[in-house]
Amino acid sequence: MTSPNDNNSLSELTSGDELLTLTDFAERMGVPVTRVGDLLTAHRLVVGNIEGKRRIPALLLDDDGTINKYASGTITVLVDGGFNDDEILTFLFTEDDSLPGRPIDNFHGHGAREVIRRAQAMAF
Repeated sequence: MTSPNDNNSLSELTSGDELLTLTDFAERMGVPVTRVGDLLTAHRLVVGNIEGKRRIPALLLDDDGTINKYASGTITVLVDGGFNDDEILTFLFTEDDSLPGRPIDNFHGHGAREVIRRAQAMAF
């Protein structure tokens, strides 16, 4: 696994993905930016320091602007297991041929429950 503390690696892993500022993420959700801060504090979202800027992946949202329930559940499991935001993002964006693809891509399909199962195994 890529070193989770290496921001260049996280930048490479998220290259080509839409990464939003907290303000842009709040706009997509249709909520005040303080609500996004509350969600980060409650560990329902993660924010990465990518290329020196705090960014949240747009893939954590469903098409209707709500946080994907599998993403939120996976984040909670990993936080409870001692993972920090960069480690969680590294897990979510690292290719896994057995899924197939990246865990974050599976939140919007049939592999979502498998991603949570793997997160539970990693965390405990």
